[in-house]
Amino acid sequence: MVGPATAGTDVVRIGSGAGFAGDRTDAAGPVVAELARHDGPRFLIFETLAERTLALCQLARRADPAKGYSPALEKLLAPVLSDCLKAGIRIVGNFGAANPQAAAARIADLARAMGHAPRIGVVTGSDLDPARPVAEYAAREMGTLLAGRSEIVSADAYIGAAAIADALELGADIVVTGRVADPALALGPLLHVFGWSPQDWDRMAAGTLAGHLLECGAQVCGGYFADPGAKDVPGLADVGFPIAEIGRDGTITITKPPGTGGRVDRFTVTEQMLYEIHDPAAYLTPDVVMDITQARVEELGADRVRITGVKGKPRPETLKATVCFEAGYLAEGEISYAGPNAAARARLAAQVVRERLARRAPGLGLRVDAIGIASVFNDTAGATLDGLFPATESADVRLRFSAQSSDKALLDLMLDEVEGLYCAGPAGGGGVRRHLTARLASASCLVERAWTAPRATLFGAAS
Repeated sequence: MVGPATAGTDVVRIGSGAGFAGDRTDAAGPVVAELARHDGPRFLIFETLAERTLALCQLARRADPAKGYSPALEKLLAPVLSDCLKAGIRIVGNFGAANPQAAAARIADLARAMGHAPRIGVVTGSDLDPARPVAEYAAREMGTLLAGRSEIVSADAYIGAAAIADALELGADIVVTGRVADPALALGPLLHVFGWSPQDWDRMAAGTLAGHLLECGAQVCGGYFADPGAKDVPGLADVGFPIAEIGRDGTITITKPPGTGGRVDRFTVTEQMLYEIHDPAAYLTPDVVMDITQARVEELGADRVRITGVKGKPRPETLKATVCFEAGYLAEGEISYAGPNAAARARLAAQVVRERLARRAPGLGLRVDAIGIASVFNDTAGATLDGLFPATESADVRLRFSAQSSDKALLDLMLDEVEGLYCAGPAGGGGVRRHLTARLASASCLVERAWTAPRATLFGAAS
């Protein structure tokens, strides 16, 4: 339940601390320093969950009930935790992954070691019943990946912002969640501060867009945008992370900390607005259906862009859920050839492995990449080697062989063939690397809201 508006507050500032689990660990520092210069409600959000990350966290929790939260929690949060608590900047992050309670416990330990005792809100209820028959997910799948499967690793729904707002209403200095929709990390604080009605669809859409612009970290500031000569970005090595200033009326201003690299202008903002948007007139989220077709993007000055005119429609009846399942193994084997005639020797090595696997593992789809020559536009299964090695001579070639299968023995055989090139292949092969990785795949479903039970509590409080 969303609480009353904070009296006299007209602007909320929300900064991005991370756009994914592998993001830069020093990026949030300038954001926190800039937020600390201002009065009023300020928040720092961390987005750290990809679909595969969440499934891996579910597996980690099964192995150890004290684990299952994001492995990025400590490295991203520790550098700014004390500064945020001292400055009154509240933190919201989906570090919880498959185990928000364990994440809260780890954050409490980190804070205690720094001399703080923050109130930590925990949002649960995104994980779906693991005992539910797979067929029920398959019947609601947007595809056919689950057809005929008997087991899954995890199933998690994207829940909305209300439980985050509830946690903040409980007085949380830090809110840790599991799987929530990425924009909800920003919309939750806005609901808490402004007391917007969940049925005020235009403001809900504005808050969702603010979260969408922040959720990918530096992207709106020129990261993942830069293309030299076409879209130049100054100071990319020190690219700043974004700060959104959101007004009570839903007006959004995007900026970044002064002195940081990158750029914030109508081009970077427009590109991020459209990023991963399947339908600009009807972007589905748990909280609202967002329409950005009439949005206005205006440059107010250097690195300041205002967005207005976002519209909203009633939220969908269902929630998106991600169902992850085991998908066999990926095998990768590599070997290098260098010096005179390297490309020809690499080509012969690829031919040898192809011929032997055609006899020993028929039907195994083998991919060959000549890294440095052709490793993106690849040698697809069944193709000849003619297009893989150009006529021009190369001083060195790194060959990468890869295949995927549920039959581990076949993949071990492929890796053995690559290693066998040491003595039974062309001259000068070296630096063999072999690796076998268990794979997870995911399917998307639309599930009933009643399958979830979002709830906010304070860590350590009596039930």
